[in-house]
Amino acid sequence: MYVPKESQPKQGGGAAKGRDGEKGGKRKIVAQNKKARHDYAIIDTYEAGLVLSGTEVKSLREGRTSLTDGFVQIDRGEAWLHNAHIPEYHQGSWTNHSARRKRKLLLHREEIDKLESKSQETGHTIVPLAIYFKDGRAKAEIALARGKKEYDKRQTLREHQDRREADRAIAAAKRRQRGV
Repeated sequence: MYVPKESQPKQGGGAAKGRDGEKGGKRKIVAQNKKARHDYAIIDTYEAGLVLSGTEVKSLREGRTSLTDGFVQIDRGEAWLHNAHIPEYHQGSWTNHSARRKRKLLLHREEIDKLESKSQETGHTIVPLAIYFKDGRAKAEIALARGKKEYDKRQTLREHQDRREADRAIAAAKRRQRGV
C-alpha cells in the first residue's frame, strides 16, 4: 500500500532532537563553581568558548571536571582559564592531555578589553562559574567579580535562610487554607 511522504512518520534525526533551531539551544551543564558564588559578588557574566583537545572533550562529556581553584587571566590580549581540573580521559593513550593545563577562552575583543580594564581595579577578579555544552560546543560561563568580606558572606547566608523560612511559612499557610 502506498502512503504519501507527508503522512509517513519521521525517522532518525536523534542528534537534532534537542535543538530549538535558534541560536541559544539547550545547555548541558558539566560543572559549576558554587564556591565562587559564595566567595564573590558577581558583577557581570560572559559566555566564552573553550579551546580543548579531543581527550578533554571526551572527559568533559563524562562529566568529570572541577572549577574550584579556577581563575581567568588576561595575557597579551587573550583570556586564559587556569587551574580548571579536567582529568585525563581513562581510555586515552599517550596523547592524553595534562589535567591542569591553561586553556584559551574565546571572547570578542571588546569583552576582553572590558574584562582586562575592570579586573585591574582593586578587589576585582575574573572567575569561572560553569562549564557546559551548548549545541555540542564546550562553553565556559565566566564572571567579573568582587571578593566578599566575611560579614558579607554571613549576611548573604542569613538572607538566604530568611527567604527560605518565609517561603516555608507561605507554603504552610496555603496548605492550611486548602485544608479548611
